[in-house]
Amino acid sequence: MKRLNQKITLTLAFLLVHTFAWSQTVPEKVAAAYQAFEQDPQLQNAITSLYITDAKTGKVVFDKNSRIGLAPASTMKLITSISAYELLGTGFKYETKFAYRKGKGPAELLMLPGGDPTLGSWRWPETKESAVLQGLTKSLQKTGVKSFRNVLVANEGWNDETVPDGWMWQDIANYYGAGPAKLNWRENQYDVILQSGTKIGDPVAIVKTVPALNGYTLHSELTAAAAGTGDNAYIYFPLSTSAATIRGTIPVNERSFKISGAMPSAARQFVATLSDTLRTVGIKLPKSVTEHHLALPYADYTVFHTITSPPLDSVIYWFNRRSINLYGEALVKTIAAKHTPDSRTSNGLKEIRAFWKERGLPETELSMVDGSGLSPLNRVTTHAQVQLLQHARLQPWYNGIYTSLPTFNGMKMKSGTIRGVKGFCGYHKSADGQEYVFSFIVNNYNGSASALVKKMYKVLDELK
Repeated sequence: MKRLNQKITLTLAFLLVHTFAWSQTVPEKVAAAYQAFEQDPQLQNAITSLYITDAKTGKVVFDKNSRIGLAPASTMKLITSISAYELLGTGFKYETKFAYRKGKGPAELLMLPGGDPTLGSWRWPETKESAVLQGLTKSLQKTGVKSFRNVLVANEGWNDETVPDGWMWQDIANYYGAGPAKLNWRENQYDVILQSGTKIGDPVAIVKTVPALNGYTLHSELTAAAAGTGDNAYIYFPLSTSAATIRGTIPVNERSFKISGAMPSAARQFVATLSDTLRTVGIKLPKSVTEHHLALPYADYTVFHTITSPPLDSVIYWFNRRSINLYGEALVKTIAAKHTPDSRTSNGLKEIRAFWKERGLPETELSMVDGSGLSPLNRVTTHAQVQLLQHARLQPWYNGIYTSLPTFNGMKMKSGTIRGVKGFCGYHKSADGQEYVFSFIVNNYNGSASALVKKMYKVLDELK
């Protein structure tokens, strides 16, 4: 009888606990999960922020530290994406024009780029290197010109700044640190093929680069590390030289290990590649290029070829799906070039802040220095991110933003990661049909990012 009473007591306790859990509202569940999250040892020196609203009504579901500016990492890309739709327009496309001028002797080839970050990208059939070169070569053949004396790139209205404030030296020579020029090519990146030895500590050799680099050399200080240690190789490019050094490690026994770097001059690389291509059809083109920042006498030139980028929806899709920093920086500079005298990143960010200020969002909540989130100097609030996501839901281009978001943990959201920073920002529809907009950022955590992510998911799971 005593044992039966104990079973009844335990059963009643179980039912009471679970009945209480079932009776809790979503805000209460999130609050309890967040409180447990904050007490985790990984967060003993961290600051965290979580802001959740009802997507349909805008009513606040949960708010903790939503007005404190934090480094957002790549969740910044949603701010840039939504601002690009508003400030460039849904129908926006980049154009890259090519013109020539005949004179008493060899002609001149003039390139009129517009900052298109997709030129030569492998992500669309029409932007691939082979497609671009084939189309341009055919158009050049139709001009009848067989030799060009100079290659000019018109850069007026577009400053030389390709590295935004706060980007780290360890980042800027690697593919994710490729910055935007007015003429971009192959997403301004190249691949390095490496070969390691059989023993830990053996030197690592550079086999080749793809494509072959023009006017730029690499030196390896890499060594072999234990099998399974992965890619710990970083390219460092001193700005005063044309040679870069690769430091770090790759695993032993690798014969064709690939890492990717950022081109120091996309225009120079493009012209060299075009020159090699034209040589095969009997057209002479120098591999050198001259960049002009002052207006040229365009009336003297004849435009013979125009390349149009994919639509903004498509650019933003890849920008967020693959977190391409170059696209974000190009969009900010394009906003600057459209609305201000030049393309300085600071001008573009000023336009973005002004636009949202007119719609009730304080400029202090958007303390940005780049458009991609790579800089650790950015400080934005989760409140600002949610406000922009709420705004996007009401726009005719909303599907473009929603489709661009990756799916993590069964939720449509953009992730963000730089050292000591992890964030998630997006939309979710629960099993009962409730829709939420949220932003969740953690700064200065300790331990592994993968362990932290599982704990962040546990909090967000309360929205399911």
